[in-house]
Formats: sequence, structure tokens, C-alpha cells
Amino acid sequence: MQVLLVEDDVALVGLLKSNLTLRGHEVCCVSDGVSAVQHVLEHTPEMMILDLGLPMMDGLEVLGLLKGRLQGTSVMVLTARVSLADRIRALELGADDCMIKPFSFREFQARYDAITRRRGAGEEVLLQHADITLNRVRRRVSRAGCTVDLTVKEFAVLEYLMLQSGRCVSREELLREVWSMSPESGTNVVDVYINYLRKKLAYGATMEPRELSIIETVRGAGYCLRRFQSMAQIDHELGVGA
Repeated sequence: MQVLLVEDDVALVGLLKSNLTLRGHEVCCVSDGVSAVQHVLEHTPEMMILDLGLPMMDGLEVLGLLKGRLQGTSVMVLTARVSLADRIRALELGADDCMIKPFSFREFQARYDAITRRRGAGEEVLLQHADITLNRVRRRVSRAGCTVDLTVKEFAVLEYLMLQSGRCVSREELLREVWSMSPESGTNVVDVYINYLRKKLAYGATMEPRELSIIETVRGAGYCLRRFQSMAQIDHELGVGA
């Protein structure tokens, strides 16, 4: 999950970023309200953790400016303000939950997970393609029942490909949707990560990755997930039992 952390307390930023990164989330940090608004409008993070007491523009002003534009972003407010009116106003402006500082990290994790579960309630949690299973909530991937350890960005690339139901996805689209980068940036990062994924998803301990890559290159167009009708077809492609 892409998380925007909006907080000007450096120590708290370090703790929250470490906690979320270890749990598999991609975290971007900004320290003022103006930067928060710009980031949300440009990148639409899946989660924003927002302090109310911010320089340049406070958290309530941020929510007010973004009201009606947070359909793709869940919001968790952190605040040292004890005013009930401020917390109610934050919820009215679109926040999903509010926590008062100082807070317990166990409670933070529980509330964060609750928002994540609600967010995923309307989405398909498990994605399946051939013998690959991807759990969007637990951020886990397995192939043929074996766990595949992926980095945050590798997971995001595979998730995007699986969400496209086998259609061909161009390099430019992946660059835009997964990296939030311009297609004209001239980087080969997409090809590099596709290669990483192919190696990690290689089927069978003795198989060279390119003998049967689940990710197929469509010349001049991009990438798509190879279609298999059954596990028997996968075994046939591998030469199992031949």
C-alpha cells in the first residue's frame, strides 16, 4: 500500500515510517500541509496519516481543500489537540479515524489495520492466476503453495499485472501507474523489475527462469501474464512426466 505520512515531528516520523515499511508498505513523508495537498492531488496515495498541527497549512485545512477528492485515499488523523470539536470536524471532512497523541503503537496498528480492512471490503482481497495467489491485504504471494518473497515494488508490479486480467500492459502504463513517473522519463526500471519478478516466480527449483516465465513479453507492446488452461498444461510446458 502507498502511504503518505504528513507529520513534522521528526522522531515520530522515523518510528511510524519504520513500522509501516517493515509491514510491507511504501511510505512517502512530507512535513507541511501544502506539500500534503500537492502530493495527494498528484499521486493519490491509498492511505494518508495526517497530523493536524502542521506548518504552512494545518490538517483541517488540508482536509477541507481535499474534500471530495479523497475517494481513493483513506485518512487517519493524528493530533495532540484535545478538542472534541476538532476531531468531529476532521471526521466530517473525510477522515476515517482520529487518534490523540501520545498513543500506543499497538493501538495505532489495530486502528490502521481496521481502516485497511474496511478499504479492502469492496475489493477483491485474493488475486489468482494459474498457480499464483496474491493476498492484497496481507501483502503475501505464493506460487504452487510456496511463499514468494517480494519487495514492495515487485509486489506492486505483480498486483497491477494480475488486476489487468491477462491483458497486455505497456511499459509506459506500468511506469505511470506503479512508479508515478512520466512515460518520457527514459528509465529502464520497468524492465529491471520485470526481470526480478521472473526470477522470483520461476516454476520449479531446477528450471531456468526463461524456460517458462509466467510474465510474457509482447513484442512492441509490453507485458502480460501467460495464460494456462490447467496445471497439466504447466507440467506439459515444463516437460514434467515426459
